[in-house]
Amino acid sequence: MIYARGHPLDFDQWRQMGLAGWGSADVLPYFKRAERNWRGETAHHGGSGPLKVSQPGVKSPIYDLVSSSAEKAGFPKSSDYNGAEPEGIAPAEMTIGDGKRWSSARAYLRPALRRMNLSVETQALAAKVLIENGRAVGVQYRQRGIVKKAYADREVILSGGTYNSPHLLMLSGIGPADHLAEFGIPVIVDRKEVGQNLEEHVNTAISFDINQPISFTDHLRLDKLTLSVMQWALFGTDNAASFPCHIASFIRVRPEAERPEIELLMSPVSPDVQIWFPGIKKPVPHRFSSRVAVLHPRSRGQVRLRSANPADPIRIFWNLLADPYDLETLRLGFKAVRSIFAQEPLKSVIAGETAPSAGIESDADIDAYLRKVCMTAHHPASTCRMGSDENAVVDEQLRVRGVTGLRVADCSVMPHVVGANTNAPTIMIAEKAADMIRGKAPLPAIHI
Repeated sequence: MIYARGHPLDFDQWRQMGLAGWGSADVLPYFKRAERNWRGETAHHGGSGPLKVSQPGVKSPIYDLVSSSAEKAGFPKSSDYNGAEPEGIAPAEMTIGDGKRWSSARAYLRPALRRMNLSVETQALAAKVLIENGRAVGVQYRQRGIVKKAYADREVILSGGTYNSPHLLMLSGIGPADHLAEFGIPVIVDRKEVGQNLEEHVNTAISFDINQPISFTDHLRLDKLTLSVMQWALFGTDNAASFPCHIASFIRVRPEAERPEIELLMSPVSPDVQIWFPGIKKPVPHRFSSRVAVLHPRSRGQVRLRSANPADPIRIFWNLLADPYDLETLRLGFKAVRSIFAQEPLKSVIAGETAPSAGIESDADIDAYLRKVCMTAHHPASTCRMGSDENAVVDEQLRVRGVTGLRVADCSVMPHVVGANTNAPTIMIAEKAADMIRGKAPLPAIHI
């Protein structure tokens, strides 16, 4: 539910890789077309799109404390990380509207369900793309134990995501020939990079005890939470209408960096917080916490088949921290959070570091800790890489190389993962794909 687009240089990098139409000026119109921002229509934001974007409805003192302390630590504030100030400490923006998660299903699919030209099949597992004479003509799928086929008059579009789209391509005979041969899958197109180039935002968490009752913990007392849920159900407001991540920040941790290398998601709550009630379950102490994510990882993973059975999940190899640069960047981000919390006014509120602990100080100790506790951000990308070169899985029109009538439109086509949460950029990709599929001219670029 974090709405974050990525730095303009992320998309300019795509354009510089030879992908015409994917620079920051080219994609901005599609971000705007998708968005119904709480600010209304501006140079950077859309005011009438299907995707509702809001700020947290319930304010917390954590933003003022963190932003003031961060400035003293050398990190700027940002009034709009999706606009003119893509770097800095900023209030989070969320795909929440009317107290509900504004998913792509709610924004796009549900309003279209009554259309005569739309049929939605549920409890259906795609098994493979049907290809005849080098052209995709449909999809075979299994539904309640029955094998069925759906045929396309024009094109087949895969939007299975970073894991399922390459899985389906390989099941269909499009992928590394030697790997497909292991499972007896006839090779239609030897496309070695299908499933390769997996990128993910490796991240960690750090938390601090605080000496004042200003965290989110009190709101999770059972009776208070019950009242909040009732208010949400009746009016779509109060704490249950949002979630306690009030700061989404993008910072540089190396002075020579051209764009932010770290994302900080800061919350007035402990990562292990739970519902509690006096005499039954004790509350978790009042805490502030921060997630620290590496935005431009150099480590690369891959996805591989487990079998030729579509029901068997693929094998995922993230290879997090395989490149030493990523571990160094994560450590620098970890230290940046510590430096922010060591400044006033935060310093006077902090009672001590909860996780890991003040005893982990040296780079070697920090690195050992990060290797032990690091996790993914659930932002996988790039397994069906878009590119201008022949090795790329799809071209700049999202067409699968070597097969006609087949496109991929999801996060897997990113040539590199954006330096942000991936929901908003994926919706932008889908907006652009819609124009491509319909043969419409792209929206005019917006240069700001």
